[in-house]
Amino acid sequence: MAFDSLSEKLQNVFKNLRGKGRLTEADVKAALKEVKLALLEADVSFKVVKQFIKAVEERAVGTDVLESLTPGQTVIKIVHEEMIRLMGTAEEIRLKPSNEITVIMMTGLQGAGKTTTAAKLAGKFKIKGRKVLLAACDVYRPAAIKQLQVNGEKQGVEVFSMGDQHKPVNIAKAAVEHARSHGMSVVILDTAGRLHIDEDMMNELIEIKEHVDVTQTVLVVDSMTGQDAVNVATTFTDKVGIDGVILTKLDGDTRGGAALSIRAVTGKPILYVGMGEKLSDLEQFHPDRMASRILGMGDILTMIEKAQESIDEDKSRQMVQKLKKNQFDFEDYLESMNQMKKMGGISSLLSMMPGVGGSQMKQIEDAMDEKKMARIEAIILSMTKKERQNPDILNPSRKRRIANGAGVDISEVNRLVKQFEQSRKMMKQLPGMMGGKRGKRGMFGKLPF
Repeated sequence: MAFDSLSEKLQNVFKNLRGKGRLTEADVKAALKEVKLALLEADVSFKVVKQFIKAVEERAVGTDVLESLTPGQTVIKIVHEEMIRLMGTAEEIRLKPSNEITVIMMTGLQGAGKTTTAAKLAGKFKIKGRKVLLAACDVYRPAAIKQLQVNGEKQGVEVFSMGDQHKPVNIAKAAVEHARSHGMSVVILDTAGRLHIDEDMMNELIEIKEHVDVTQTVLVVDSMTGQDAVNVATTFTDKVGIDGVILTKLDGDTRGGAALSIRAVTGKPILYVGMGEKLSDLEQFHPDRMASRILGMGDILTMIEKAQESIDEDKSRQMVQKLKKNQFDFEDYLESMNQMKKMGGISSLLSMMPGVGGSQMKQIEDAMDEKKMARIEAIILSMTKKERQNPDILNPSRKRRIANGAGVDISEVNRLVKQFEQSRKMMKQLPGMMGGKRGKRGMFGKLPF
């Protein structure tokens, strides 16, 4: 995950600060030197790092900090606040009223995930009740139009295409007219990318903006390219003019420096971040929440929002009641696994848990990786409906049949049944954690574990 290495290094620095009690100016400066190195290794712009450290140091070596009762915590608070300031405020793509047409032009280099991101945005706006049109303006990349059509179909959004024999500016103009005549309020233009920035690409984008009333120009950049992502954003800002950035692949093994640099270097906000390959894996960028994740404080608000979007409340309430009555069965276990998948899987959830990061996260992921989860699913699906609903009837002969059906050793079936029984006993002892009298608002009323 992005920021894992940075997060672990910063947490170690702050752990040392908290353990000192009273701090001297030398202590603060030594800690900030470590912070500076960690940020540079995360591929944050040198200029940005220099300004950031200067701002933190000016606040952190003051008498209010050095003479406070918890100086270590105060320094962490300052770093957190300055990191938020560095990344700006949370902003979204601004849509016009539904009786007008909002035109969003997607730009970026080839391979950044522009076409997939266009479809993800279309899905977001559709959920908000907007009638969206995706326009295939990339006439150069083989299969670009087909890719948009496939993703548009998955999102239930219409795709406008004129093939690859027309100029992108003419396709864009025709798409807006089509939207107007069919009562659509949002048009997303999927423009062509290149392997590198060139004049032809820039002129094409400028031409579209000259002939179409583009409401917002959005740049999609691959966060895994590190400092290059910032350079690309700077060039697009200068030559075409952008209103905001979407960072993709932030769930990958990336240093994440682009997220900390783009706003400071370009003055343009990060609007959303792509946190996975699924068409639902696009989160609004919240600087305060991202800063909390980086500093190991977690991101419970995003976790709750994901739960609210992904989890069926009626099913969740029923599951809570079954847990309270000790009636939780393997069908409920399977449903909870499906709900976790909808929320992005174990990696996504762990990244939002306070204090979980780096090596800790790796250990938990290893214990609950996708392959192991798939094997558990195979075991449960090899049970009959009666066995899933009544785990107590699972005798040795039934377990052997289930193991053969799932293609696993019987020891894995025994282990799963034992863990399931232990979990059920534990849940029965914790009714207060599962919502109390107000079921749906308790932790287990929202989360699938």
